[in-house]
Amino acid sequence: MPVERLPVSPQKAATGGQPKTQDLTPKTDEFWMEEALRCAQRGLEAGEVPVGAVVVCDGRIVGRGWNRNLTDSDPTAHAEIVALREAGAAVGNHRLEDCELFATIEPCAMCAGAMVHARIRRLVYGADDPKAGAVHSVMAVLNHPQLNHRIEVRSGVLAGRSAEVLQSFFRNRR
Repeated sequence: MPVERLPVSPQKAATGGQPKTQDLTPKTDEFWMEEALRCAQRGLEAGEVPVGAVVVCDGRIVGRGWNRNLTDSDPTAHAEIVALREAGAAVGNHRLEDCELFATIEPCAMCAGAMVHARIRRLVYGADDPKAGAVHSVMAVLNHPQLNHRIEVRSGVLAGRSAEVLQSFFRNRR
């Protein structure tokens, strides 16, 4: 799905990027989490574990992802990684310092590490992952004291709906 290139910040817009437009519609964490849930639904429709993620910069989605492990035969094709790759291409930079990532479940160690490398400003996620969560459930990759980047974290946004999508998927597989 093509994504138009966007300036990451007003400073970058002033240096030759497109002019920044003001979005007068207030968007909440819940609004963006609804978008992540729509991505999870796309994964479900493809027969993947239904996890979804969106990357938001300056009030606009610059990356969307859903699990594509089976579809792509790629163990790294988690929703967050797919969304980060798309966002990097959209903004033209591997650093996403002005961006937020919204995911339906607590990211795993691989995805948390990728967020640190991308310098994501903020992570918002739905349900905790007691088996592989790398924000706080199993380990703390994000904001580890040895790392040089800190990410603001908000958890529990639409957690019930996020958990239900996953639980329903696994119930139906048994």
